[in-house]
Amino acid sequence: MTAMPDLTHLSPTGQADMVDVSGKAVTERIAIAEGQIIMQKATLDLALSGNAKKGDVFAAARIAAIMAAKKAHDLIPLCHPLALTKVTVDLEPDKGLPGIRVRVLAKVLGQTGVEMEALTGVSVACLTIYDMLKAADRAMRIENIQLVRKSGGKSGDFVRGEETSLA
Repeated sequence: MTAMPDLTHLSPTGQADMVDVSGKAVTERIAIAEGQIIMQKATLDLALSGNAKKGDVFAAARIAAIMAAKKAHDLIPLCHPLALTKVTVDLEPDKGLPGIRVRVLAKVLGQTGVEMEALTGVSVACLTIYDMLKAADRAMRIENIQLVRKSGGKSGDFVRGEETSLA
C-alpha cells in the first residue's frame, strides 16, 4: 500500500498556498493527456466533411487546445504559469466510437510539471468540438479525460497502467 502524499497546496494552517518551486531543478518535463467525445455517426460524418455550420471543427479544436494549454494557469487556481516549449494536438476520428479521440502533448523546460496544461488542452479541445457541432447533436458526451504519461521532475515518470494502487 502506498501512502497518500502530503497536500502541497495548503499552508500549515490549511489555507490555499501556491507551491514554491524556486528550489527545484529545471528539467525537461513532458505530459500527454487524452480524452474523447462521443457523437452520432452522422455528426462525425459532418465534422469530417468540413461542412459544419461553424467551420472547420478540427482546426478550431486544435487551436483551442493549444491556447488552453498556454492559459491553464489562468483557469486553475494555484497552477504555475509555464513557458511551454511545445504543444502537440492529435485529433483522431474513430468511426467505432463513433467520435473523436483527442491527445495533447505538452512540453516545458521548467521547475514544475505540465500535466495540467495537457489535461486542460484535451478538455478545451473536446468542449470546442462540442460547441462546433452542437447544432447537429446535443447528445454528444465528453469522456475519459486522463493523464496518459508524464516524465521529468522529482516525482519521476508515470505511465497509465503502470501506476501503483493507493488503496
